[in-house]
Parts: sequence; structure tokens; C-alpha cells
Amino acid sequence: MPKMKTKSSCKKRFKISATGKVIRAQAGKRHGMIKRSNKFIRDARGTTTLSKADEQIIKPMMPYSR
Repeated sequence: MPKMKTKSSCKKRFKISATGKVIRAQAGKRHGMIKRSNKFIRDARGTTTLSKADEQIIKPMMPYSR
């Protein structure tokens, strides 16, 4: 049986946590930081997890992640 391929776009953007949740970077921080509030910039630090509905779309594209 041939190996399944991982979707290249997913392996670049997502990671699976130890508990099986999908981790992604915070959105909206690429440019235009001057017009954003300090609260937005502070809250958008680091990473966050995907919702259950979005998780069901991404996980089949990453067959060899946990």
C-alpha cells in the first residue's frame, strides 16, 4: 500500500498538540500594526487552537500526525 501524502499547506501552518488538538498561529499580525490597538496586539501573541469544526477539516489532511 503506498503512503498517504500530507497536504503541504497544512504541514506549514498547523501542528498537533500532545492532546490531539490542532495548533495555529494567531491571525491578523502580518502588517498594519499601527492601526491595531495595543490590546489586540497583546491578545494575538503566540498560538491558539482550532475549533472542533475546523479541526475535522484539517486532521484528514495530516494522516501521520497524532
